[in-house]
Amino acid sequence: MMPMLVRRLFWGAVTIACIYTLTFLMVITVPGNPFRQSERNMPPEAERALRVRYNMDDNWSYFVEFLSGAVRGDFGPSFTYSDWTCNQIISEAFPISAMIGLLAILIAIVIGVPTGVIAATKRDTAWDFGALALVLVGISLPTFVTGTFLLILFAVHLQWAPIGGWGTLAHLPLPALTLSLPFTAYIARLTRVGMLDVMGSDFIRTARAKGCDERTIVWKHAFKIAFLPVLSYLGPATAQAMTGSFVVEKVFGVPGLGQHFVNAALNLDPGLIMSTVLVFSALLVAMNVAVDVLYAWADPRITAAV
Repeated sequence: MMPMLVRRLFWGAVTIACIYTLTFLMVITVPGNPFRQSERNMPPEAERALRVRYNMDDNWSYFVEFLSGAVRGDFGPSFTYSDWTCNQIISEAFPISAMIGLLAILIAIVIGVPTGVIAATKRDTAWDFGALALVLVGISLPTFVTGTFLLILFAVHLQWAPIGGWGTLAHLPLPALTLSLPFTAYIARLTRVGMLDVMGSDFIRTARAKGCDERTIVWKHAFKIAFLPVLSYLGPATAQAMTGSFVVEKVFGVPGLGQHFVNAALNLDPGLIMSTVLVFSALLVAMNVAVDVLYAWADPRITAAV
């Protein structure tokens, strides 16, 4: 287990370094200027002074300086939000996005896994067709449509939730439910496919021949193996959900990390762009490592293979 974990962490660090380098190359090649985003351009002398102050005249010096600061946990200033550092923006926005994302993944697991299991065990019945309809809707329907519908229904007509914004726990369920629908659909589909594959295996037929009841066969023997593809999907899905969805945050007026990343890209804010990308990539690597550990716990043969 330990050698596998060390290898995963090493290659995770290499992956983050590659992502940082590619992001930096894209930032410096995009035309534009972070100091000229207002209607009245900054005087050349003031712009030159700011470039010298933040060491932005030499791209590779800025590359090294930002990377060294990021290693220490200091992402530097933001040019999009004056008087704010990237650390302050991330520390304010990331917990909001993480809270919504974790609740969305929890909802997706609670709904998606039983839906997939029921669809597989009741194949070609109304339950199966209903689950497939849920998957189709969840994958096809854009989140801005789902979010707007839930907002009109529960906030405007029924008045069970606030119309938007952030500040109390009452603002949490609608954005999380909206964000969870695509993840629910994918989890239900993966669970159904995995269960159908496992239920046709020889050891399942052997368990039936020995007289095991169907509930034990489904949940004790088949589900543990069928859940492995879902577990693989949960790593990147959790990272994606926790870093915020710009569309969901925009619909519900949530000041999460997704909105700040889009604003940074629109304003060509190099520090905020690279810091949010680093946060996402680090979270993605961490979730994938966690999935590898859980995989090895669920199936010890995987540890021997790697």
